[in-house]
Amino acid sequence: MRFDDRVDAGRRLAERLEHLRGDDPVVLGLPRGGVPVAYQVARALRAPLDVILVRKLGVPSHRELGFGALGEGGVRVVRDDIMRLGRVDEDDLAEVQRAEEHHLREQADRFRGGRPRVPLEGRTAVVVDDGIATGSTAVAACRVARAQGARRVVLAVPVTSPDAVESLRGEVDELVYLSAPSGFSAVGEWYRDFSQTEDEEVVALLRHDTSAPPHTGAHIHGPAPVKLPVDDRTVTLDGDLTMPPGAPAVVLFAHGSGSSRHSPRNRAVAGVLNRAGLGTLLFDLLTEEEAADREKVFDIGLLSGRLGQVTEWMRRESVPLCYFGASTGAAAALWAAAEEGREGPAAVVSRGGRPDLAMDRLEAVRAPTLFLVGGLDETVLDLNRRAAARLRCENRLVVVEGATHLFEEPGALDTVAELACEWFTDHVATTS
Repeated sequence: MRFDDRVDAGRRLAERLEHLRGDDPVVLGLPRGGVPVAYQVARALRAPLDVILVRKLGVPSHRELGFGALGEGGVRVVRDDIMRLGRVDEDDLAEVQRAEEHHLREQADRFRGGRPRVPLEGRTAVVVDDGIATGSTAVAACRVARAQGARRVVLAVPVTSPDAVESLRGEVDELVYLSAPSGFSAVGEWYRDFSQTEDEEVVALLRHDTSAPPHTGAHIHGPAPVKLPVDDRTVTLDGDLTMPPGAPAVVLFAHGSGSSRHSPRNRAVAGVLNRAGLGTLLFDLLTEEEAADREKVFDIGLLSGRLGQVTEWMRRESVPLCYFGASTGAAAALWAAAEEGREGPAAVVSRGGRPDLAMDRLEAVRAPTLFLVGGLDETVLDLNRRAAARLRCENRLVVVEGATHLFEEPGALDTVAELACEWFTDHVATTS
C-alpha cells in the first residue's frame, strides 16, 4: 500500500480510528512529519490536536546511543541497563537532561506559540506518526503520554516495519497500522510525495480548531479532494479545496516548477488565509506524467491556460477569485490575469515569482498585484523590480529582508502569509 502524501495517509488512517470518537481522545502528532497525518485524524475524530515532544537522552560519550527520552513537564523515561553499559552516572544524567529540556522548551514555543499543551489526564492519547522504522521514537512518545496521565494510549501509523510491530504491541493499549510490508526499508518509499514538512506547516495545522463540529462558523470544510476538468476533459487535475463558511473569496494557488499542491510553504500560507476566512484551492497545473517533462514545466502558456480553465470552473462558487503564484506559477498567474475576454482575478500575489517569464503580457494585467521577494534573492528581486515597472495596474513590491528564494528563514514565511492575507482581504473588500 502506497500513499499519495501525508494528507492521503492521514485520511485513510482516520477511517480506521473512527471507533475512538466517543473515547475522549487527544491526537498527538510527532513533529514534524507526523503532524499532517495527525491533523486529518483529529479532524475526523473531532478531537483536539497537539504535538508530543520527545527528546532522546544520549550517552555523553556516544550521543547516538540513547539511554532514555525526555518529555514536557519533566517526564523522563530511562533505560537503566544502557545507563550502566554507557557508564552514565547521575551527574551525567542531570547535565544531559538540562540540555534537552532547553531544546524541548524551544520546540514547544516554536510550535505552540505560547499555548499550553493539551492535558492528557484521564483521556485517550492517540499518538500518530507518518511511519515507523525502528519504533524507538514512537515508544518513547507513548511512554511520555502515559506518564503525563493518559488513561489509554493508542499508537497509529500508516506504515510500519514488520519487525517493529511485535515490540510496539507491548508498549500500547492499541496499535493501529494500515500496512507492514515485508519489503520495508524506509518510511519514505511508501509515499509518492514524502517532501519535508516545514515548521511553518506544523504551526499552521496546530492553530486549527479540529475539535469543532461540522457546519459551524468555526469549522473549516476541507481540504476536500477535487478533480478539475481541463483541456476538453481529456485531462483532469488534482486539487484540494478548503471553503470556510461564508468565505468572501477563494485564492487559487499556482505552484512553481518542481512543486505541487503538496508544497509545504504554500500549504502554510493557505492555512493562514483559511483562518482569516478565505477559501483556498491548491491544485496541480500538470499531471504527474506531464510534471516529468521539463518543457511543459516551463511552458507558461500551457500553465496559464490551465489556470484560466480552473478559474472558469471555480466561478461556480459565485465569489471573487484571487491568484497566489510562486516562482514560475507567478508567471502563469500574471499571464492568466492578462487574458482578454475573461473576467480577471480580484487580486494577485507573487511569492518569489518569475514575472519576467510573462513580461510581454504584464501591461495587460488589471488586477492589483503584490510582489513578495526575499532580500537575499538578488537576481529574482531585480526581475521583480523590472516587472513592477511594466505594470499599469495598482501594484506593490515588498522586500522581505534576510529571506532567500524559498523564505525558509525563521519568520519569513509568516511575513509572506500575513502580507498576502492583507492584500487579498483589502482588495476583495473593494470589489464586493
